[in-house]
Amino acid sequence: MANKTQDFTKYMTDMMGSFPADNSAMTEAFKTQAAFAEKMSRVALTAAEQSAEISHKWARETLSKMAPMTAAKEEPADYARSVSDFASASAEVAAENMAAFAEIAKKVQMETVELMMAAGKEAQEDASVAVKKATNDVTSATKKAQTPTSTVK
Repeated sequence: MANKTQDFTKYMTDMMGSFPADNSAMTEAFKTQAAFAEKMSRVALTAAEQSAEISHKWARETLSKMAPMTAAKEEPADYARSVSDFASASAEVAAENMAAFAEIAKKVQMETVELMMAAGKEAQEDASVAVKKATNDVTSATKKAQTPTSTVK
């Protein structure tokens, strides 16, 4: 005789159907998460774009400052002076660009903190509404369950 596994699908469906559930809360949570992800992505992409612009500008400036260094010189000391001038100019450009990168990082940090604070506040409000609704649903379900049914005497 073969063992037949009992199918609990109907039992689970009936059991889950007896609990009050509001899928709109899940839908709203998904929409909220999607909006938050969009805002965070916008912050990250803007920072990446600005960083790429700084890197491009930095490379262009470095290459333009290399041209005088690669030119033929009359005196050997001119080569040393040319390398020294390039090193000084490169250090100055590096300092400027590092400051620009730091400004981008600071801006990203501030925008991220603002988004996180707003998301936390919104999540708190959503949770409060969901808890109130769940409390009301459970209270009404409990009252219905406690209401005595009429019995025939």
